[in-house]
Amino acid sequence: MAQREGDSRKIMSAEKYYMNIISLLGMLTSAISALVIILFIALQEFMGFENPYLEIITLFLLPGGILFGGVLTYFGAWRARNNHRKNPDVDLPALPRLDFNDPKKLRLTIFFALVTVVFFAIIGVTTIKGFEFTESTTFCGEVCHVPMEPEHVAWQQSPHARVRCVECHVGSGLNYYIKAKINGTRQLYSILTGTFPTPIPTPVHNLRPARGTCERCHWPEKFVAARYKIFSHNAPNEENTRREIQMLIKIGGNPAAPNSSGIHWHIGREVGYVATDERRMDIPYVTVKKADGTLEEFISQEKPISKAELEKHEKRVMDCIDCHTRPAHSFNPPSLEMDHRFAAGKLDPSLPYLKRVSGELLEKPYKTTEEATAAIAAGIPAYYAKNYPALVTSKAASIKQAVEQIQQIYSRNFFPKMKVEWGAYPTQIGHFYFPGCFRCHDGKHKNAAGKVIPKDCNLCHSVISQTQENIPKGTQVKEFVHPVDIGDEIMKSNCSDCHAPNGVDVTGGEKKH
Repeated sequence: MAQREGDSRKIMSAEKYYMNIISLLGMLTSAISALVIILFIALQEFMGFENPYLEIITLFLLPGGILFGGVLTYFGAWRARNNHRKNPDVDLPALPRLDFNDPKKLRLTIFFALVTVVFFAIIGVTTIKGFEFTESTTFCGEVCHVPMEPEHVAWQQSPHARVRCVECHVGSGLNYYIKAKINGTRQLYSILTGTFPTPIPTPVHNLRPARGTCERCHWPEKFVAARYKIFSHNAPNEENTRREIQMLIKIGGNPAAPNSSGIHWHIGREVGYVATDERRMDIPYVTVKKADGTLEEFISQEKPISKAELEKHEKRVMDCIDCHTRPAHSFNPPSLEMDHRFAAGKLDPSLPYLKRVSGELLEKPYKTTEEATAAIAAGIPAYYAKNYPALVTSKAASIKQAVEQIQQIYSRNFFPKMKVEWGAYPTQIGHFYFPGCFRCHDGKHKNAAGKVIPKDCNLCHSVISQTQENIPKGTQVKEFVHPVDIGDEIMKSNCSDCHAPNGVDVTGGEKKH
């Protein structure tokens, strides 16, 4: 130790500030956190090891460990310095004396400089990767496993399975990014405290307009004029009879063209509406902006709404999401799922009443997925053992495959923990299970001149051919033929009046009693 002229006090070497249990523990914490981060990133990058919870530890908790260790290190030094100040025999410099001519101090300085650079580099990398992780579908769908499981499973099976969640739920721009993160913080709190609703409500009121998300890929100017489509169904009868409808779907050409028509006419013009329920299923008021800028107003004659009542509700301009309500998170009716599997050869139509029996099993209420899986595994073989015992042996492979396929349908569309089943969220494309088009096109919305929004199926599609049991072979139909003769009720009622999910009132989205 050096000695000042006229002063016999010892000079405390600055590096000794850090030679205390708190500072040493802080250094150890930072070092271990950094090493573990490097190890975990190496596992993920070079060995393909992936786990959402491991990424949270790697990208959020361990970088916090580095910072916490640094705070401990300097806190220990500050505490040691204050303790030594009480000793009059020790002279404490306010700042470290860096004498690079002293080999020991030079080595220590270089060491701490390199460690600091490495630590900041690690924190920088984890910050970037952490940002990327929070933007990933793994973070959105798997970290909050229970509440987000239904949406994540549906997304994996959707046409948008290669589109990240943030591209639709956030989009571009700092403004929407900040809003999304603030909203995400509230959601995280509800998950940590277990206060999230079941099922999770569709965020219809805080989604950004489709022009900032959907139309970045599906821009209206590139819509095609029409699309030929085949709908294949199987009857719930003994033969699981195949039914087929071939239709021309009138999607519509360029909506900006003055003579635009078809389904996408609705976004070529400025169509506004007012819905009186949360899920936008009850629409008593519609407006269309004409070429001269004036509004043509249509009011429901069945559920008229006053001007005073209109002022209480949001006036919305129609966009993609008003019809494509579940573009990436659709839950399919069991009947439709079975139709797809019959068409793909995954269900054997020679098993009598397979569609009816499976549908009944799928629609029963179950408390857990495990209970449903067991009921399906027992129910299908038991039905054939009782009613068609010869098939238990001759069709054993088909029965086993049917059990597996029906269990898959359940796990894809029913989530008891979240009280989610296929009908929990309205899908307004079409009009079979939910009102869809008929929310406005019901023949009951009139303007002041008596003009009606028509309920005309041929506005959106034309039947090319139809094959089913009650249509004689070779008959060319021009209109849809119902499998059961219901007379003119087909025009008086909506499809969803009969085909709506169990317990759902499609007129306003509330549960039936």
